[in-house]
Amino acid sequence: MRIGRWQMSVGVELKGKTLGILGLGRIGSRIAGFGAFLGMRVLAWGPTLTDERAAACGVTRVSLDRLFRDSDVISVHLRLSDVSRGLVTADLLRCMKPTAFLINTARGPIVDEAALFECLVERRIAGAGLDVYGVEPLPGSHPLLALDNVVLTPHLGYVTQETYRIFFEQVVESVAAYLDGQVPPRCINPEAAARRRPGPAA
Repeated sequence: MRIGRWQMSVGVELKGKTLGILGLGRIGSRIAGFGAFLGMRVLAWGPTLTDERAAACGVTRVSLDRLFRDSDVISVHLRLSDVSRGLVTADLLRCMKPTAFLINTARGPIVDEAALFECLVERRIAGAGLDVYGVEPLPGSHPLLALDNVVLTPHLGYVTQETYRIFFEQVVESVAAYLDGQVPPRCINPEAAARRRPGPAA
């Protein structure tokens, strides 16, 4: 628009398409709602997902292979863990439709980045939208930057004033609890923290 150009491409409607959600947790279930609102059929897979939880979100639980095979858009919403690291392999990416898109706003190492790059270069899939990467910040020489069928953002998913306010408040709350001899709230390893906590501050 700024340089005087107008419509140069043809878009794709989401209504009637299939949305595949990898990880139907707090965020994934909200994305499922967006998909339904847009008139999409919604499929989901998760390592602990049950048919009952999927149905409660209005989606269909399917196998991992079927999710990649049947979806027009796949959105990744898993936590990074030993189970999810490297979960999206070259074989799964090759199962995708040539018209399909992969969206990863969760964690970079969940997806085999080299395999995804190869699929994008060879046009085996239509494109990708990435907010997370194996190395962050993304190096200026990274090959993904040269592709025209990928949208890249600099891990913006949590960079908001509201989220930072919560982070800072929780840091102060945790330090105060620790100095008072208490286990900090939301502690990942409360047993270890309980062993190391100091006495109440004078």
